[in-house]
Amino acid sequence: MLGSRVAGTALLAGSLAGLRHPPAVLVSGSAIGVYGSRGEQTLAEDAAPGDDFLARVCVAWEAAATAAEVAGLRVARIRTGMVLAPRGGALGPQRPLFRAGLGAKAGRGMQWVSWIHLDDEVGAIRHILDHDDVSGPVNLVSPHPVRNVELTRAFAASLGRRALLTIPRWVTAVPGGVGPLVESLLFASQRVVPGVLERTGYCFRHPRLVGALADLQGT
Repeated sequence: MLGSRVAGTALLAGSLAGLRHPPAVLVSGSAIGVYGSRGEQTLAEDAAPGDDFLARVCVAWEAAATAAEVAGLRVARIRTGMVLAPRGGALGPQRPLFRAGLGAKAGRGMQWVSWIHLDDEVGAIRHILDHDDVSGPVNLVSPHPVRNVELTRAFAASLGRRALLTIPRWVTAVPGGVGPLVESLLFASQRVVPGVLERTGYCFRHPRLVGALADLQGT
């Protein structure tokens, strides 16, 4: 996971830096995992990074773009939340389970989930490309994060189902060393807000969860 993100980004940034006529801007990927699990804290782009595995990956991933920045390119490091898409996306693999009535919240479901519709992911990247004043970290999330239980119930409802089950926290103790990753993906609380996008005038097409899910289901 670390190598696939850091090595590729470093190669690209270094190659762009060495060009005689480099592009004006590099939009470098990252994720809101950089913040770690922060409970009820509201996280704008100036929040300090976390210290868990995914946070350390993201910190190294973002640093890998430095060569392009030093060479004079405008570098925006996008920190993407949970992407909702008509096909695939974060909820795609869960759709069959939810349709079967097997949707489940993670633990008590009170952890914050920061999400973004695919239309806004693409729109926000285009916004960054078109605005010369946007650089550094940029949170790509809806302005309205939700709790895990709210996401779970809303997704089930968009499919005409109910979600009555719970994923217990002990699943993070599964063998093979994936426990910390499962913990981060399911139970981390990340109440992230799109400070830079809002400040620079980006208009979200799908700011609210229910409307975003309705669009994904074609209703």
